[in-house]
Amino acid sequence: MEITAIKDCELERYITDIMLDIGVPAHLKGYHYLRDAILLTGRNMEVVTSVTKLLYPTIARRFKTTDQKVERAIRNAIEVSWSRGNVETFEKVFGYSALSGRPRPTNSEYIARIADKVRLDFKAM
Repeated sequence: MEITAIKDCELERYITDIMLDIGVPAHLKGYHYLRDAILLTGRNMEVVTSVTKLLYPTIARRFKTTDQKVERAIRNAIEVSWSRGNVETFEKVFGYSALSGRPRPTNSEYIARIADKVRLDFKAM
């Protein structure tokens, strides 16, 4: 099944399950921005090649904030999930975790990897 055929609410629910499993706390602003970023990227992978010019401004307009606040909130959410999240899920999704000694993924790596996982999971259905 192609990801463009999936309803937004179903896709959001699936992305939310992955994010909560990885350990992104739902009370952070970055959680909501990150979910939107993954949703947008899942629908159009080209967006992630230009996060500062396309992705962050789109999310900032949607949430009536600035690009810089979006970037910082997403970075913080990723940092929290990296340091306190589910190591097993990180290993499964990214192939490594904080325990392996590697640095945390960048915002664009994190978004692209989860968006790609979502796309592949829905294609397999």
